[in-house]
Amino acid sequence: MSKPYSILRGKMKPAARKKAAEKTKALLAEMPLQELRHARNLSQEQLARTLSVKQPSVSKLEQRTDMYISTLRNFIKAMGGDLEIIARFPDGSIQINQFEDIATKTKKSSRV
Repeated sequence: MSKPYSILRGKMKPAARKKAAEKTKALLAEMPLQELRHARNLSQEQLARTLSVKQPSVSKLEQRTDMYISTLRNFIKAMGGDLEIIARFPDGSIQINQFEDIATKTKKSSRV
């Protein structure tokens, strides 16, 4: 008979638990859109309603390897997140703000 993971984890050495936690964190740090949707406990139908499209469109989006940044931003916003574009270089990272949506640019302009 199988044992609950919490019992098995309790029997692990601290070093093994730490290594497993690090591996879990790394796996959760990057994932395809479909897995991200699952992790957010959303169905394709729910996301389709939020995006005002049909479910097959969500399925197609999840399978794409190339899309407009605005399409990806809308997909991420529909899941409750924000999209940031970051360029990583050996000497540091830079957030690219060229792709911000118009509403965000308008808010920033009105604060100045």
